[in-house]
Amino acid sequence: MSSLAIRIIPEPLRSLAFGSISGTYMGIGTALIAPSRIFMVQNLTDQQMTFSLDGTNDHFTLPSEGFILLDLTANKTVVQGAFIAEGTRVYVKETGSSPTLGAVYVTTFYGIDAI
Repeated sequence: MSSLAIRIIPEPLRSLAFGSISGTYMGIGTALIAPSRIFMVQNLTDQQMTFSLDGTNDHFTLPSEGFILLDLTANKTVVQGAFIAEGTRVYVKETGSSPTLGAVYVTTFYGIDAI
């Protein structure tokens, strides 16, 4: 029986250090293991970065020390709402100049029935 309550579970933090970022897309850690309900990408480098959810197309940019936080379905039941799909991998590339310090990070949470 499915509960109307959910429990939010974090996936392991994903990161990519500045020295591994170039003008072509590089994956940030592994693909998502579950549909993401809360999804955050942080650019803690010293340069603007471009991000992709498919490794080919540009989807968004973040300034140095910037982030995007998507609270997609924290207030829904387990099967309701919009999600970042299981198996999605986040990619990053330089927007202009090469970063000289820092890293980029992907933080994600998924939901399970709270029993």
